[in-house]
Amino acid sequence: MASRADNIASNLNLGNFAKATELKQRIWFTIGALIVFRFLSFVPLPGVNPLILSELYQQTRGGILDLFNAFSGGSLERMSLIALGVMPYITASIVVQMASALHPTLSALKKEGASGRQKLNQYTRYGTVLLCMIQGYAIAVGLESFAAQNGLAAVVNPGPMFRVVSVINLVGGTMFLLWLGEQITSRGIGNGISLIIMAGIVAQFPSFASNLFEGGRTGSIAPWVIIAFLVMVVALILLISFMERAQRRLTIQYPKRATQRGMMQAERSYLPLKINTAGVIPPIFASSLLLLPLTITQFAGTSVDTDSQFYSVLQGLNQYLAHGQPLYMILYAIGIIFFCFFYTAVVFNPEETADNLKKNGGSIPGIRPGKRTADYLEYVLTRITVVGALYLTIVCVVPEYMIAQTGIPLFLGGTSLLIVVNVTVDTISQIQSHLLALQYGDLIKKAKLKGRMR
Repeated sequence: MASRADNIASNLNLGNFAKATELKQRIWFTIGALIVFRFLSFVPLPGVNPLILSELYQQTRGGILDLFNAFSGGSLERMSLIALGVMPYITASIVVQMASALHPTLSALKKEGASGRQKLNQYTRYGTVLLCMIQGYAIAVGLESFAAQNGLAAVVNPGPMFRVVSVINLVGGTMFLLWLGEQITSRGIGNGISLIIMAGIVAQFPSFASNLFEGGRTGSIAPWVIIAFLVMVVALILLISFMERAQRRLTIQYPKRATQRGMMQAERSYLPLKINTAGVIPPIFASSLLLLPLTITQFAGTSVDTDSQFYSVLQGLNQYLAHGQPLYMILYAIGIIFFCFFYTAVVFNPEETADNLKKNGGSIPGIRPGKRTADYLEYVLTRITVVGALYLTIVCVVPEYMIAQTGIPLFLGGTSLLIVVNVTVDTISQIQSHLLALQYGDLIKKAKLKGRMR
């Protein structure tokens, strides 16, 4: 039976797509939904001048806005209807997830199963709408004030009506993206929200590649730099592909049960612990905190006294916390390691896992159920989190070092590369699962036909 399954898995190739009608429909639906997302990223907000906005955005490069702009596929730079992207939803989901691990009421909802998860998802949506309203209003006010300070009329008719219209459009754009992501998840292939983020990142690759090779053609970028860059990207992709699938499997043993032949047999399963439990959250948090002083300085403009001590402190921080500076990379690495341990402690509760194992009669061989199991799980989780934190640090700091040494504006930073590789691997796995289910279905039909002939 095992050899038959291995043969089926080895025969998964592009030729099987001819029979996978449902899979092809799902893929085409996913592609169509992502095309709609890309079209929306070029539809500007009512009442704004896209050309002036592009010039304003160039003056605020290097801050947190670059990170959000990369995730939204350049929508923030163009100030489109989906300028906020899905980042408000990601932020709200992280907040609700942390709150469900710390607050007793939300923690009880989390244990109620499907109904509890539905309520938590509802709270996440409410939080998304609230964040969109706050961020949308801040963007509208910021466009009016920042454009006026620089002598550029980015807003055609500034005032309360422009702010209301901007908030309504930005909230509607983000909620439409959430709906589109749900449709991709249910009727397409892969996780819809993740695919939308990946599509925004990948959409910037052609312009970056053309600029890179154009620099090599004109001589502004040395050929060895391009080769080193390509080698680095390939090495990081291989490292991410390996580490994101790596896990520590703990053997779980259940009490002996009687089989059909009357024999007593102990059941065994595994508790998989991912090496990188925190995902891409640590680099996002760390980079956002480090880029906060630069963003504040950029938007403060002339509204803050340039001779004040506060402004001078921010300017000094900006010099030391710029991309590629040694202090920035050191603090970036420390922040990634800290948030790895912090977020892992939030999403994985050893005591709760140990209690669930004890209730179901499961135990780790050689470890007593209860507190001893919780202590052992925490010990193992701490050890693998050290490896995961070092892995994330390497993936995120190496591109920063590459930027500092070569001066190439590398949009494929560690966070973007993590998202692209993770989503790609997950989508390919789902495609393989559909093809495998199709081949198993064919085997079952053949077996039934042989049984009838006999």
